[in-house]
Amino acid sequence: MNSNQTIGAETDKALLVFKQVSKEYASGEKRLMILEGLDFSLQNGSSVAITGKSGSGKSTMLNLAGGLDIPTSGSVVFLGRNLAGMGDRELSAFRNRHIGFVFQSHILLDDFSALENVCIPSLIHGEPLPVVRDRASRLLSRVGLEDRINHFPQKLSGGERQRVAICRALINNPPLIIADEPTGSLDEEAASHIENLLMDMVREEGKTLLLVTHDMQFAKRCGSVYLLHNRNIEELS
Repeated sequence: MNSNQTIGAETDKALLVFKQVSKEYASGEKRLMILEGLDFSLQNGSSVAITGKSGSGKSTMLNLAGGLDIPTSGSVVFLGRNLAGMGDRELSAFRNRHIGFVFQSHILLDDFSALENVCIPSLIHGEPLPVVRDRASRLLSRVGLEDRINHFPQKLSGGERQRVAICRALINNPPLIIADEPTGSLDEEAASHIENLLMDMVREEGKTLLLVTHDMQFAKRCGSVYLLHNRNIEELS
């Protein structure tokens, strides 16, 4: 069986497949290898946490999974599509429709209200404004922000901004949520609230979660925990 057939067979059973993925970057005159020969699959409906030391390649792996970067070699296949084979415009539209992102920094637009920030991905996709506003309002109400929907980001707390970011990630009903240290910039109380909220919303919405976190207690709330080290990945027992 050739490699393309293997990938096809694996993607029949998995939402996301890394097949012998390597990633390197230029570092001065040298090349710095971050990931090397990495094989990994993410089953539909699962929750998976990625842990590892700073600089081990966790965010690089998420960027590859989300189509924000392409591997130096190997394939990242999502929903049966090789992400590296798409043009920029096609890949952008694919991400918008199929992947929701939650980062450590909320990346909300300061000149837009909480409601408007949540609406943006669906408006980019071309959904009718009344339909989008209704779903955005319902999502914000579910995370306890029904009285804050018209507030701008600078008027929201850090935890409230992350709640808005979670709603924005869910607005297009994507199958995959990618969360990169979503509680890393929050105090302990706010972090605990966001952990609970993210896990609850992902479960209630029937999503697949790929989470990067340095917090092992948070990681253990996922169905599987993987460690990135020595440029590769292994599942922890």
